[in-house]
Amino acid sequence: MTTTLFTNARLIDPAEGTDASGWLLIENGVIRDMGYDAAPPNADAVRDCAGKCLAPGIVDIGVKVCEPGERHKESYRSAGLAAAAGGVTTIVTRPDTDPPIDSPEVLEFVARRASEAAPVNVLPMATLTKSRAGQEMTEIGFLMDAGAVAFTDCDHVVTDTRVLSRALGYARSLGALVITHPQEPGLSKGATATSGKFASLRGLPSVSAMAERMGLDRDIALLEMTGARMHLDQITTARALPALERAKRNGLDITAGTSIHHLTLNELDVADYRTFFKVKPPLRAEDDRKAVVEAVASGLIDIISSMHTPQDEESKRLPYEEAASGAVALQTLLPAALRLYHSGDLSLPQLFRAMSLNPARRLDLPTGRLEAGAPADLVLFDADAPFILDRFTLQSKSRNTPFDGQRMQGKVLASYVNGTRIFGDL
Repeated sequence: MTTTLFTNARLIDPAEGTDASGWLLIENGVIRDMGYDAAPPNADAVRDCAGKCLAPGIVDIGVKVCEPGERHKESYRSAGLAAAAGGVTTIVTRPDTDPPIDSPEVLEFVARRASEAAPVNVLPMATLTKSRAGQEMTEIGFLMDAGAVAFTDCDHVVTDTRVLSRALGYARSLGALVITHPQEPGLSKGATATSGKFASLRGLPSVSAMAERMGLDRDIALLEMTGARMHLDQITTARALPALERAKRNGLDITAGTSIHHLTLNELDVADYRTFFKVKPPLRAEDDRKAVVEAVASGLIDIISSMHTPQDEESKRLPYEEAASGAVALQTLLPAALRLYHSGDLSLPQLFRAMSLNPARRLDLPTGRLEAGAPADLVLFDADAPFILDRFTLQSKSRNTPFDGQRMQGKVLASYVNGTRIFGDL
């Protein structure tokens, strides 16, 4: 029996909503006890946190790892190292690989690769339809048996409502979670910016914020019809929020997420066609960004994720319309999120409710909390440490981050999975 005591820690407890100085004791990879009074005297090892923040490790839904098919962009090893350096202890991987993860055989391959190479927990998702083509649903039951934790076609919206309704009904019978991308695909096809003055001045093909609302309305109607479990991967506009609020008020089994880029950046950051800021959906107006931040604070939007999407230099060093969408964010998720803390928009317990507790709850995981019996998946960080981000120091193989050269505040000091240190020196 081995025990480790973290003392003089600023404990961030998202379940209780508290942020206070205390201690935490782990035993054999599991949290045994915590408190805010005098620390217990007996432990095999003692780690003085020197007043820094100790929180549940981040559970990141929607991470793209490019195995199989595009290992030069990101491997399970490089993604795992980036996650560990960013305080992400569990990554939930997307199935939009080449080939897509749409069969038990492919899923078992990536699960084996992940267990061999990544220092963090890796939970794979599978596609909802074969080849993400939206024509025929996958074998959801067999894929669940092989380890799939959710089903999604990612940004390929299933346009055939009959196919989607059947898939949702079947998923409901198995208790499977379906993740959708709320977007009207006809309106959003080819769009690289959000409609408005900025897009017009830059001459960029754009899409109205209503496209997200229209896609959301359809998904909610199908959810009401089938009674399935649904998570919306990214809500990024103010227009979508009333519909989401009504769906929750009506008792539907629905949760919603948003990306760290849509919480901390807006359309003006694209400036003179900076392709590292090209993401999907496109960055929104500042009013939309503020509304989404408020929705996270109130709990209407449940989850913050990185939407980590590696792209190589060749696919980004192109004219804006031709450049690939996406940005890496595993290692920058926490320091970027801390911008919202330092601006006074979100408290640390609110941030970790959205980054750790809620995603763990949605996936029925025991992690994401500081309580006895939970796995000791932890992140120790200095919320105030300033630095200038150099993208070439990132652990990811691809370094397409919009935060390159920006002043950030908040550094990860150490990360732990099941009580074992996977990053840092404390």
